[in-house]
Amino acid sequence: MIGFGEVRHTRLRPIHHAFVYRTYFLMLPMRAMQDASSPAMDSLLACNRRAALSFFDSDHGDGRGPKQGGALRWLDHLLQSEGILDATGETWLHCYPRVLGYTFKPVSFWYCHRAISDDGGSLRAIVVEVNNTFGERHCYLLDQPSLGMELSAAKVFYVSPFCKVEGRYRFRFMRAMRDGIEKTVARIDFDDSDGALLQTSVSGTLQAITRQVLRRALWRYPAMTLGVVFHIHLQAVRLWLKGVKFLHKPAAPTLPVTR
Repeated sequence: MIGFGEVRHTRLRPIHHAFVYRTYFLMLPMRAMQDASSPAMDSLLACNRRAALSFFDSDHGDGRGPKQGGALRWLDHLLQSEGILDATGETWLHCYPRVLGYTFKPVSFWYCHRAISDDGGSLRAIVVEVNNTFGERHCYLLDQPSLGMELSAAKVFYVSPFCKVEGRYRFRFMRAMRDGIEKTVARIDFDDSDGALLQTSVSGTLQAITRQVLRRALWRYPAMTLGVVFHIHLQAVRLWLKGVKFLHKPAAPTLPVTR
C-alpha cells in the first residue's frame, strides 16, 4: 500500500516554530512479500532493483540484502534477541521509498503482529527505526502496544542539534477504516526536563499500489526523498536564525536497541 498525507512538526520552546508539508510513504506487508517471493508486488513496486520508485531491503536494519534474508530477517533477529518470540504474523513496514535512486528515512515504523492462529493476529510490538543525518541508526522497541495507546521510551539517540539527548519520547499510533477509506497516523512527541518540547506526526490515507498511483506519486512529488533532506536542513537554518541554541553531537549509544 501507499499513503498520501502530511508531516507536521511543532516546537514549543524557547520560540514557537511549526511547519507542515505534503508527503507520501509505503506501507508494506513484509511477510506476504517474502513468502510469495512477491512476483505480483514486484511487477508494480520495484523491490531490490533500480527504478524511478523502489524499495530496497538494504535501506533498513543492518543493511543485509535479499540473499541474506533481507530486512525482515534482521527484524526477526532483533525481536528474538529481545525475547519476543511470538511476533510471527504479518509485519507492516511504514517507510519512505527510494525515489530516482535516493532515499533518506528519518524514521520507519515496523508493526509486528502475532500469527492469526495466536490471538487473532493482534499487534505484538512496534519497532521505531530512526536514522540521523550522520549515517547512524537506532531502534526503539515498544513492547505489547495497542493502537491508540500512549507509549514511551527514553531518548538516547542524537537526531537534532537543537535538542539534548535526554528526556522521553511519547508515541501514539492509529490505523482505522472509515467509510471505506483507510487512514494511518504515527505521532511522536518529545518531552525534556521542562516538559513538552516537540510535537510531530506523519499521517496519510492508504491506497492499494497500482501503476497509476505510483505515477501520480512521482508526478506530484518527483524529488520527494531529496525534499526530506532539504526540509530538515531548511528548518535547522530557520531555528538557528531565530536564536535557538546549537548543541554538539554526543557519541552514539553503545546498544542498538532501546526498549
